[in-house]
Amino acid sequence: MSGSVNKVILIGNLGRDPEVRRTANGDPVVTFSLATTESWRDKATGERRDRTEWHNVVIFNENLGKIAEQYCKKGAKIYIEGQLQTREFQDKDGNQRKTTEVVLQRFRGELTLLDSRGRGGDEGAYGGGESFGRSSPMQRGSSGGQGGGFGGGSGGGRSSDALDDDIPF
Repeated sequence: MSGSVNKVILIGNLGRDPEVRRTANGDPVVTFSLATTESWRDKATGERRDRTEWHNVVIFNENLGKIAEQYCKKGAKIYIEGQLQTREFQDKDGNQRKTTEVVLQRFRGELTLLDSRGRGGDEGAYGGGESFGRSSPMQRGSSGGQGGGFGGGSGGGRSSDALDDDIPF
């Protein structure tokens, strides 16, 4: 067993439509920003407060990237699993910069669309809670996996006797 874990789980809304670029060898890289919002009621004033954090997401997984490109639109609610990675780069002015991103690697990561059709950023947005990454053992069941498991892992569908609730994880 390793001595550390680098795993990020986020549920939030897309801040912009996914952008697709290609590496030198033609592999797609999909990027977008994801907003997570924490809400609470101020004890002193009784008014509702919000704090939004913005996360940069990078997808190197070709299948998950295709799903993000086709079905994820600005405002859509999604669930992602990935890893934190910090990289250094040089900006336009020649200054050294650092950025930390949530990365869905080529054979790892998960992306689940949480909005139903017609909700979120676009009327044509697809969702319905479909998972396009690895499925959990609870979701795989004994029927050998049916349905839409794209991405890094095994299986995708649910068996008829599997636990079926509204919890997204």
